[in-house]
Amino acid sequence: MRVLLKSEELLMFCLGLYLFSLLDYSWWWFVGLILAPDIGMLGYLMGNRIGAIGYNTFHHKGLAIAIYFLGIYLSLPLCQLIGIILFSHASMDRIFGYGLKYNKGFKYTHLGEIGKANE
Repeated sequence: MRVLLKSEELLMFCLGLYLFSLLDYSWWWFVGLILAPDIGMLGYLMGNRIGAIGYNTFHHKGLAIAIYFLGIYLSLPLCQLIGIILFSHASMDRIFGYGLKYNKGFKYTHLGEIGKANE
């Protein structure tokens, strides 16, 4: 199942790359911004609950898609870029096993505990 989920995320990351290619931005924008959503981790400086809320906000694919479509509707390429970066970053994180966080702490995700051996 893990391989299936990771391959699905890889295909979604490729979708993000394709959608980015439709925008009129240089590729260095994608490379330079792909880690920007990790700013949501700063919430962990204020505790696990705030950290999980911040992290999950910046890694929620539904929110990323909504931002992207809002950019299409309003003809705002910057808004589309933000949606693509959020979506692609969330997919990239999930390829590496970083899922949405529970309030218990950073290592507790919807994909399982980070660092725990595969069973």
